[in-house]
Formats: sequence, structure tokens, C-alpha cells
Amino acid sequence: MKVSDILQIKGNTLYTVTPDTSLLVAVHTMAEHDIGSLVVMEYGDLVGMLTFREIIETLARNHGNVGGTSIRKVMDDAPLTCTMETDVNEVRRMMLERHTRYLPVLDNRTLMGVISFYDVAKAVVEDQSFENKMLKAYIRDWPEERAE
Repeated sequence: MKVSDILQIKGNTLYTVTPDTSLLVAVHTMAEHDIGSLVVMEYGDLVGMLTFREIIETLARNHGNVGGTSIRKVMDDAPLTCTMETDVNEVRRMMLERHTRYLPVLDNRTLMGVISFYDVAKAVVEDQSFENKMLKAYIRDWPEERAE
């Protein structure tokens, strides 16, 4: 299974912001759409990711206040990325190794979508469920041996 398979199932709705967007606006956007990340774009290029991790770190530093902070000051400006052709097992390894929950998917420099740890887990479970059903059907239809 490849990342393209996950995006095909998930869809590719994207929520983006610019680095100069206020953190407060980003928090409201994430809450309104029930999402855990925003892609930070500037002049058509991916320049960072903002996740709830960066927001929580900012809240902790500022005693529960985001103030007038811009996304540029808190975003991950070197996010881990993958391609449409990346194998799901490689994505799982990358996410676990880097403790990353959200992965932008790029085709050259074009942003194709974002997959989350949840998206990957869901796809793997669905794939395994399908394989289990096929194996059970195969076993159920197993031809009986004839005694000679």
C-alpha cells in the first residue's frame, strides 16, 4: 500500500495558512474544522507545519496565552515529508522514528495532501481486515482431501 492509496480513501481537503497568520486565528481554524495540523504555505511553497504540539508548547511558554504570536515564530519549518509513492510501512517507520503525527505529501514541490498517524493506522487496519476476510473465505472453501 502506498501513500496515494491513503489519500484516495481520505480525500485531499487541505487547510493552509501563511507564516504571518496569527496563532489565534490558526487555533480557531483548527478548532472549527476539528483538525490537528495546518500546512504553512508561502508563495505557493510548503514552508512549515503547525500542529497542536507547537500550539501547546507556545501556551506552556506564555502561561496559557497565544497573544499576537505569528505562526512563523512557532511552526516546524523543516517538516518531515513523503511522496505519493512512499510505502505505508516506510511512512509508519518515519512517523515513529521522528515522533511525527502529520506528514505533508509532496509531488516534486506540489503539495498533494497531508496524512496523519490516524490515517495510516486506519488504512492498515482496513487492509488487514480485507486480507483476513479473503483468508477466511479461502479456508472455508478449502477442498476436502479424498481418501485413496
